Amino acid sequence: MTSAEWELSSAALDEALDPRPERIALVTDFGPGPYIGQLQLLAAGLAPGLPVINLLDDLPAFRPDLAAYLLPGLISGMPERTLYLCVVDPGVGGERATLALRCGQNWFVGPDNGLLAPLVRRCAVVECALWRIDWRPQCYSDSFHGRDLFLPMAIALTHGRLPLPCQSLTAADIQGYDAPLDCDRVLYVDHYGNLITGLALEPATPDARICVGNQRLAQARTFCEAPEGAAFWYLNAFGLVEIAANQERADRLLGLSAGDALTWEVGNH
Repeated sequence: MTSAEWELSSAALDEALDPRPERIALVTDFGPGPYIGQLQLLAAGLAPGLPVINLLDDLPAFRPDLAAYLLPGLISGMPERTLYLCVVDPGVGGERATLALRCGQNWFVGPDNGLLAPLVRRCAVVECALWRIDWRPQCYSDSFHGRDLFLPMAIALTHGRLPLPCQSLTAADIQGYDAPLDCDRVLYVDHYGNLITGLALEPATPDARICVGNQRLAQARTFCEAPEGAAFWYLNAFGLVEIAANQERADRLLGLSAGDALTWEVGNH
């Protein structure tokens, strides 16, 4: 994509209203293979010197319904004026729309399949803007929109350009807007076997238990407060409820994986 082509297919954003992102963070389910490398190489060609960080590439495959609830915690505390390129897209090549979202100082680009819905709802307290991007390049694949569609859009936004044609949306226009704000499931299993959940913390008290089958997991502030080999729940560094085990893999110990349901037990035990 040349500079001249961007002039024909994009419009300048008002820097005062829509501040230009300074870096791109990749959030995907791509895993190992050529896909992240191709994104980074294409970005280096389109925008030399622009930082492109592979923030997370092992989200549960084909599960935007889970990734959607991890995203707000994942970006917490990260530098502002970051554009998050979010691709968990089992409907690639289909009818789902393409979104660009500015939430405060940050930007998000991704498919309209529910992936950005919880974030949009949580952003209601700050200034945000949302567009459906109808621009398409002259040539692009049906199966790798992350490279051929989303990344060029993201690069345009870092140049202060909004791809055209596009349509301004309200939050209620996007897929998944009516979904709950929290998710009572395992969202992600990390390298250590810890289980990040979408459980809301609000109903819980320090003596609340998380129900896993016939087990009831108590809270601990951190790993060293739990006996070795014991599973527990705690509030993790992302501000999300996480299940772990001291020096053990909680996923194997409890037989849990991404998508499994969980419940709170609050009250006398």
